[in-house]
Amino acid sequence: MCVTTVYLHHEYARAIMTYTLNIIIKAPLSLCIEKFANSAHKTDWQRGLRYAEHLSGTPGELGSKMKLHFNVGKRRMELVKTITHKKLPYEWHATYTTDGMATIQENYFSSTPEDDTQWTCINELLPLNFKMRLMIGVMPKTFKDQTLQYMKDFKTFVETGTSVADAKT
Repeated sequence: MCVTTVYLHHEYARAIMTYTLNIIIKAPLSLCIEKFANSAHKTDWQRGLRYAEHLSGTPGELGSKMKLHFNVGKRRMELVKTITHKKLPYEWHATYTTDGMATIQENYFSSTPEDDTQWTCINELLPLNFKMRLMIGVMPKTFKDQTLQYMKDFKTFVETGTSVADAKT
């Protein structure tokens, strides 16, 4: 098996916050990865995601880019997602870039002895301007809470089929 990783460098950017979150999903690894890798299901567990726009590369494959369009409260937000590493069913990494911020996210999946799935998500935040650097410093819990909410919503979607597509953000 050949594994390739794409590295994206952001000039002058230095991570000022890194955090790791874990969650156990009561479903086999194969089902979790089937749901995680299927872009048609992204709105079912990424609260606020309205649609994704393909930018380049083969969708879902290493190096591909998508623009994700979110509604967060009354605010609209766009992120560019680039898949930087893919070794499914165990690893999937991406960068998410928006005005003023880049996030490097590493996702690791493993089977537990009970045939459940453990998902570990490591996030490294790279502010690209002073405003975002300040936000991370003042509200670090906000970023962790958002990631944890996505992970909980994914767990619920896999375990029960409940979608957050129409949930308030």
